[in-house]
Amino acid sequence: MAGRIRSIRGAAAWVDRVGLAVLYPNDDLVLPSLWEALTGRQDVDWAVREDGGRFVDFTPDFARVWRWKDDLPEQRLVCAGKHLGGRASLVSLKLLPALYSLTGRRGKPEDFRDEELSPVELDVAEAVLANGPVSTADLPELVAHERKRISAATDRLQRRLVLTAAGRQERDRGWPAVVLDVLPRRYRQALRRRLPKPDDARSELAATVLRSASEVSAADLTAVIGGTRREAASALDRLVEKGLAHAREADGYVLWISAA
Repeated sequence: MAGRIRSIRGAAAWVDRVGLAVLYPNDDLVLPSLWEALTGRQDVDWAVREDGGRFVDFTPDFARVWRWKDDLPEQRLVCAGKHLGGRASLVSLKLLPALYSLTGRRGKPEDFRDEELSPVELDVAEAVLANGPVSTADLPELVAHERKRISAATDRLQRRLVLTAAGRQERDRGWPAVVLDVLPRRYRQALRRRLPKPDDARSELAATVLRSASEVSAADLTAVIGGTRREAASALDRLVEKGLAHAREADGYVLWISAA
């Protein structure tokens, strides 16, 4: 597995194959990671340091994944952001309509106005809609709230699929800033057709997660795509009915195993 992804196009093709992924291995989400697909390792070696321990630079592999997390959405090859479990994650454009369907919204740039958002969240979303794409460094100039509250709001809005990553902004000092856009505007082509019904969408997402993880619980699926455990269990049971999975009990829990 090590080294099989050599380019950003290769990374995009990998996301297209797995459907849903995280950047780096995460114990809370049963998803494949781009890091492991690139390096063949789960342990993340991220820093080059001097003998005294002072940080010098990212390791080459970490730098590549860190760069791709911005380049993939900037080129609209993959939807990226803190969309799955609040973690830095990657969603294939083919699977994006199913994931977006679970929001219950229409797939239009302004559809966040139908949501119950906090005043800070609404102000941030409106600012990005009117001025976007906007970097996180520039948002405080557009929104009259504290930086800390704006940052927390952007994280929540990504998890709710209102905002999404759209690249990075280099700065004279400090780290580059993440550029954000309204998700349905950035991926209007992917969302242009009628969205699937939520039950169908949840089953499609469940099948995707199960293919990658081989074995999941309802809690595992809920951690990735949200919703309730009952909804997750129903989606997984539909896979059993289709012959795509079977269920077994273990220590009082039900686990679903891929039939593939």
